[in-house]
Amino acid sequence: MIKIIPEAPENVAAFNATGEVTKEDFEQLVIPRVQQKVDQYGELNYLLYLDTDLDKFTMGAWIEDALLGVKNFTKWNRTAIVTDKEGVQNFTDAFSVLMPGECKSFPKENLYNALYWCTNGNEVEA
Repeated sequence: MIKIIPEAPENVAAFNATGEVTKEDFEQLVIPRVQQKVDQYGELNYLLYLDTDLDKFTMGAWIEDALLGVKNFTKWNRTAIVTDKEGVQNFTDAFSVLMPGECKSFPKENLYNALYWCTNGNEVEA
């Protein structure tokens, strides 16, 4: 299941993934929200808080996720993946060289720092 993170700044499409994530989650929530942000701001600042294992994403969810990336390829500005899974963090950071815009991983304890970074490209001073 995917839910919108209500505390997200207005220019960030921010989602929390828990339990099983399905194609319908993308079709009914993620894609419309992302399109709204792209239409409104001309770019996409995207945050995904992973509170589930990647094997909980159905094949349909992975396909919709890939299509989302392709459809808005030139609009991606900043992408934050928030997770405590080291493998996902490493993949995100390595994959960032292939993505347009900036892509960065954050540990779960730094959710608000990730939201702040998605908003303006800066991190909160420690």
